[in-house]
Amino acid sequence: MPRLHQIAGLFNFGEDWPGHQQKRKSNAKHLIFLLFFATPLWADRITADDFPAINPDQAKLGQLLFYDKILSGNRNISCGTCHHHDHHGTDGLSLGIGEGGAGVGPDRAPGTGADAIRKRIPRNAPALWNLAHKDVRVMFHDGRLSISDIYQNGFNSPAEEWLPQGLDNLLVAQALFPLTAQFEMAGNSKENDVAGAIHDRIDAAWPIIAKRVRVIPEYGDMFVAAFDHIDSPDQVAIVEVGNALGAFIGSEWQSYDSPYDDWLTGTPLPDAAERGRQLFFGRAGCASCHSGPLFTDQDFYALGLPAFGPGRTRRFDPYARDVGRMGESDALEDAYRFRTPSLRNVALTAPYGHNGAYPTLESMIRHHADPVGSRAAWRPEMAALPDVPWLSEIDFVIQSDTREMARQSTALDITPIALTDAEVDDLVAFLNALTGKTAEARPLGRPDSVPSGLPVD
Repeated sequence: MPRLHQIAGLFNFGEDWPGHQQKRKSNAKHLIFLLFFATPLWADRITADDFPAINPDQAKLGQLLFYDKILSGNRNISCGTCHHHDHHGTDGLSLGIGEGGAGVGPDRAPGTGADAIRKRIPRNAPALWNLAHKDVRVMFHDGRLSISDIYQNGFNSPAEEWLPQGLDNLLVAQALFPLTAQFEMAGNSKENDVAGAIHDRIDAAWPIIAKRVRVIPEYGDMFVAAFDHIDSPDQVAIVEVGNALGAFIGSEWQSYDSPYDDWLTGTPLPDAAERGRQLFFGRAGCASCHSGPLFTDQDFYALGLPAFGPGRTRRFDPYARDVGRMGESDALEDAYRFRTPSLRNVALTAPYGHNGAYPTLESMIRHHADPVGSRAAWRPEMAALPDVPWLSEIDFVIQSDTREMARQSTALDITPIALTDAEVDDLVAFLNALTGKTAEARPLGRPDSVPSGLPVD
């Protein structure tokens, strides 16, 4: 039976839905195909077969490493600090507080004295849900990590040809990069051997981290037990560390048991969620970008979000701005475009946007409906930013640059669509119907302790 709601969402007959005229032209070429051979409903279902087989010993090892601060340069932050179970794999902040801070989530403090942070994390901590899904082909807000053999190691990444061979998948490759990021986990130059090595070359740091781990007897024994090709701890390299992290993240954050998944097999949604579903796939046009079983086309769009924070600056950027995809592609047409996020469990992972500009689903939907008006009405207090007095002058300085603000406001891939308050509420109800029934009951969770003996956040 044809997917009529998807066809309506793609073509939006009678509506000039948000931008993407080029996409609609491409879709039109396949209209006849869709009408006669449209995908059945079950194609949008996610099953266990959509994920790689996970070795449980590797996943358990990865759980400990995920929460162990031994992986950070100064041994003071873990992956779990910014992707914590208490916050459903994120940190609840617009822009995180990385290396040097203390605590978790909205209560995380920026540190004091020599440990005081020098910069906020430039972008919102992305959610981890379903990142091991076989269809995921690009990661990070700007897509700087993707599947490719351009460097003959399986990936196009910031490490280029220095990314090691043997990484199991894209998720594993992603897990290695926060370890080498100065303000996330590595620390500042001259503070530790990891940060110092990174200044020589990115791959110089990974052997140091791997050695820190493998010389801990409990970790050494676990690696030997979990990996068939490891006969003794001294054989453990960053590849095994990464593969263990990937096994944990890939299995821990799978979620496909939402009310929407039940709807795909014939169970009706609540009335408000059903109205929202019809809007989502129909007149509101949300499914034009948030498509497929993961609710993302993995493409890049400029949404005109309010700008703030230090920005993910390039070497030659004169001020705190974030040009998004252009930073990876160097193509001017990619300026201020960011990757479409998955909407699975989105109700659990506020705030929203590449910089966490909006605190609620309602406010993010209203921005999509009226990006210019919402941007003008946005206020700094809407951002979840723990107080850092020595960074306060930087937090919103970009908004005083009228020329940069003009450039960002004109780079917009969405156009307004009229939504009533009731329709916004219905869309929120549908997005809540994407929350897995077991989303808060993860298989392994947060460990009470880790083999290094360092404290667990």
